[in-house]
Amino acid sequence: MKLIRFGECGLEEPGVILPDGRRLDASGEFGDYDEFFFATGGLESLKQWVASGCPGGRKVDPMIRLGPPVKRPSKIVCIGKNYLEHAIELDEGLPTEPVIFLKATSAWSGPFDDVIIPRGSTKLDYEVELAIVIGRSASYVGELEALDYVAGYSTFCDFSERAFQKDMGGQWTKGKSADTFAPMGPWLLTADEIDDPQKLRLWSKVNGEIRQNSWTGDMLFSIRQLVSYVSRFMTLLPGDVLASGTPSGVAMGMKPPCYLQAGDYVECGVEGLGELAQRVVVLR
Repeated sequence: MKLIRFGECGLEEPGVILPDGRRLDASGEFGDYDEFFFATGGLESLKQWVASGCPGGRKVDPMIRLGPPVKRPSKIVCIGKNYLEHAIELDEGLPTEPVIFLKATSAWSGPFDDVIIPRGSTKLDYEVELAIVIGRSASYVGELEALDYVAGYSTFCDFSERAFQKDMGGQWTKGKSADTFAPMGPWLLTADEIDDPQKLRLWSKVNGEIRQNSWTGDMLFSIRQLVSYVSRFMTLLPGDVLASGTPSGVAMGMKPPCYLQAGDYVECGVEGLGELAQRVVVLR
């Protein structure tokens, strides 16, 4: 099942994409796709509604803006250097445990919204990632049952200002958290639709040129390991987003680096989860 949210920024309504491609408004039956929705069996009820023919569901204009497929979460937890080839291209050694950092939720953005260059930016970068959306509260979860806590998956781009991240005290969060730096979508695919999340291709393009082209099997720490590991240090709440790292091919890893400029067009995709597309713009 594919979950979408549509409408103006901050005013999105919940909906679904049916197997035949139709988009239907689910707001007459369900509240937003938020912590309460996931915590109270909303996914199961939504599946029943779809199975019964979506009574009362109105058709959504295919031209209407799509927002991120879940409401702004309580936290966006990100994993650094989690792909072997990416860790090699950075030449900073392989991590022995997952590298965790947080991305401000104010960076939350829709799948086709512009990415805005922040003031003082000189090294804007892109990172395609598989996003994991948590379905129920997870604390001290074991690896064997970790996937039981996953509601679904989505495409995510971890935009990064490397000068803020690397050249100003080494604090990752401030290089990752500018407004519009966390687009996700275009839909959330429920976990039951993915046979093996470690066998998905993911890619990014800049102005039509392939920059990243890998698969989730190159992860150093699997999704099971990540959910379990992160839940040792913080409770993951329903609707929280866990961004699982990016493969090689980022701008910082190129020789010489090839950072994004105003006017560039960035596309990111994950197999079965659709593509994001952002125009890089300067806020005037």
